Amino acid sequence: MTNHKTRDQHLFDEGPKRILALDGGGIRGILTLQILRRIESILRERVDGHEGFRMCDYFDLIGGTSTGAIIAAALAMGYSVDDLDDIYRGLGEHVFRDELFRLGLFRAKFDVGPLREVLEREFEDVTLGDERVRTGLAIVTKRLDTGSAWILHNNPRGRYFGTRPGSTAVPNADYPLKNIVRASTAAPHYFDPERIPVAADTEGAFVDGGVSPHNDPSLQLLLLATLRGYGLHWPLGKDKLCLVSVGTGSWEPKLAADEVLDMPAAKLALRALSSLMGDAAALNQLLLQWLSTSRTARSIDREVGDLSDDVLGGGAPWLTYLRYDAQLDREWLKTVAGLDFSEREIEAVRKMDDPHDIEALVEIGQFVAATIDEQDFAAKFDL
Repeated sequence: MTNHKTRDQHLFDEGPKRILALDGGGIRGILTLQILRRIESILRERVDGHEGFRMCDYFDLIGGTSTGAIIAAALAMGYSVDDLDDIYRGLGEHVFRDELFRLGLFRAKFDVGPLREVLEREFEDVTLGDERVRTGLAIVTKRLDTGSAWILHNNPRGRYFGTRPGSTAVPNADYPLKNIVRASTAAPHYFDPERIPVAADTEGAFVDGGVSPHNDPSLQLLLLATLRGYGLHWPLGKDKLCLVSVGTGSWEPKLAADEVLDMPAAKLALRALSSLMGDAAALNQLLLQWLSTSRTARSIDREVGDLSDDVLGGGAPWLTYLRYDAQLDREWLKTVAGLDFSEREIEAVRKMDDPHDIEALVEIGQFVAATIDEQDFAAKFDL
């Protein structure tokens, strides 16, 4: 490839559009990267194996939440998956370090300094509106002082991209990428909130976008791409829009009723929040499978199945949807992936902050990657 599209060509040129959505999940982002490496390889072969190919050449909009925001921002700037793999191994070693007196009760479990250093090193002075961001980019965070989810994106036709007459609000274009990515990763309990100036004499307190309904940002990115109010209004249709969604591993909690009833209040609250995030993710997938045609559709539950015989409105599918993820439970890993983990090992890989299990996450991610069929990526969406 000798010519790379500009951001505005990605966003506004006619033709089929492609979206990449990346879940949150802390250090489990290393699992995501194994899947992305396979996707990158498939797509590179579509352009004759050109070494200069990057995911930002193919995808017209890349968005992520929390750890997915780090990956999304880097991919949008032209990083390769191998580049990101190196970064993530460093994150595990330097960011998720246990410290005496940091238990996550009265202060955040981890010092944000090492994470901030990584983001400053990688993103430097790049802003959301910078031309060094080579394709559409969306970062999901939560402004906790107002209780609102913020979807910060670089569409120049967006209402909040540039300075508005009579407004002192900071335009989306001017937000430093390192700050908003840090905000998206500010998981309560693990990291302190991020303080960001949002207008003259006004600051917002931002936390991890995973505490919104958009830890899996897929549905929100579909809205961003197609609703008139966001300024893109891409056409719908299975031959016109492809959404690729990549997870960080999921599971269904299996607890005895007595175990739940005997939990301390703080642990019960955390368990309830985690359950709510899981419910939001399941609803996202149900809606997207209902709207789409999908080669990767999974059974949502025993009542509705995989929705392959259902389309919202009874007409043609609204989009092509692909979802890649791993089930982090012992039965799935053993019977489907052929990986034999003990229950203790399963509990360890589910954690978002344990760098000691990176290689296990890599192994799981590589299994999912090996199941990806190059035919999932239809020729109609080729460059």
